[in-house]
Amino acid sequence: MFKYTTLLSVLLLSSIFAFTGNSDKTTAANPKWQQLFNGKDLKGWHPKIRYHDLDDNYKNTFRVENGLLRVSYDQYDDFNETYGHLFYKKPYSYYLIGVEYRFVGEQCKGGPGWAMRNNGIMIHGQSPESMNKDQDYPNSMEVQLLGGLGGGDRSTANLCTPGTQYEKDGEIRAQHCTDSKSKTYNGDQWVRVETLILGDSLVVHYVNGEEVFRYQKPQLDPVMGQKQGKFLTSGSISIQGESAPTDFRKIEIIDLEKYASNPAKLKAVVDKLMSQKRIAKQ
Repeated sequence: MFKYTTLLSVLLLSSIFAFTGNSDKTTAANPKWQQLFNGKDLKGWHPKIRYHDLDDNYKNTFRVENGLLRVSYDQYDDFNETYGHLFYKKPYSYYLIGVEYRFVGEQCKGGPGWAMRNNGIMIHGQSPESMNKDQDYPNSMEVQLLGGLGGGDRSTANLCTPGTQYEKDGEIRAQHCTDSKSKTYNGDQWVRVETLILGDSLVVHYVNGEEVFRYQKPQLDPVMGQKQGKFLTSGSISIQGESAPTDFRKIEIIDLEKYASNPAKLKAVVDKLMSQKRIAKQ
């Protein structure tokens, strides 16, 4: 398990815990955001839509309009379980990803009830090339994006686990979806979700600058007869299309890979990044 013991022993400490040795001299770097979505086109991204070949952007599901990356169903007659994902061109291992999204319009005809105002960021996923033509979701950890339905609570930045599981509070969790502690975001408002991913050690979800969920040891579902699966140290990033029209105005990343071998430096950088509360402007 890639650097798990060393990293977790450092990163799960309180922010007021003093490192021993010379860690008090560690100076946090100031890494910059890299834009994965350029606001102009889908360069660097690859659609994989169920029942269709890789790079077949069926019915123009994923498109760029007015500087927004849009998941759109205006050319569909019926959804027909054509779950789609738009994959970035390269995998990542240690990083902070931020997206700003909003739900717009009406759900595609034939979309399942649970998919209303429902999208997601898939992290540590399988490659799109390895997916079967009729596969609905990549094996991945999903940061589930949900919009309120106008009544009752409906959190966002939840965790769902297609083909995967994880550890939380020292126990392996195999349930498919688990709610975060975020508030409900109704209407067509912009919401910012960030996710910190540190190899196979730690994953933390944030909504508008507030931590709402964390877990450890992301892993594939185990083979029969075993409890623990293969740990996920890296993987693809994709956004979903599962019948809810969605706009993304930002998809950006800070690559932390170069700090992975220095836990003290990594913690300093992460602490600095997460002390800066980033909120989606309306």
